Formats: sequence, structure tokens, C-alpha cells
Amino acid sequence: MIRVQLPYHLQNLARTGREVEISIEAEPSIGSILDALENRYPVLRGTIRDQITGERRPFIRFFACGRDWSLDAYDVILPESILDGTEPFRIVGAMAGG
Repeated sequence: MIRVQLPYHLQNLARTGREVEISIEAEPSIGSILDALENRYPVLRGTIRDQITGERRPFIRFFACGRDWSLDAYDVILPESILDGTEPFRIVGAMAGG
């Protein structure tokens, strides 16, 4: 079971808590986690990544195991600790401004 933590605005949109649990059939990658998340919560489609290009939305970042995975390819396999639920996969809405 993969634990995914969502930023507040996506929690409200999907009507979930801070953390959701999803299961995937494929290897744990950013793309497979996002696919599973969007399949379970269709309202999130287009909020984390662009629906046409598939690119990560500006100000959305991915963190897991103490590392920023935001610039990695979607097919990079994530550590086993993500798949077994020991570590959460965090989707973070970055802040900007002055």
C-alpha cells in the first residue's frame, strides 16, 4: 500500500484527508503513483500534471525518502520503502511570492 500525502488544496478538492492510500500493480514510479491517484480521485486530473502534455504543474513538487523527485522522469523506480508504505510519497504545493 502506497501512502500519498496531498497539499491542503488538493485534499479539499478530492475530499480526502491529508494522506490517502493507493495500491498499484506496476513498479512504484512517480507516473504509476499519479496514474493510480487520478484513477481513484478523477477530480485531481489536471491539477498535478497537465492533462495534455503530462508535465508537472508549476509549483507542484514531489518528495519521498528525504529527497526531491520533482525533476526526475516519471518512470524512475522509487525506493522499496514507498511501495511498502514505510515512507509516504508527498505531493507538495510550493509557495512563491515576496
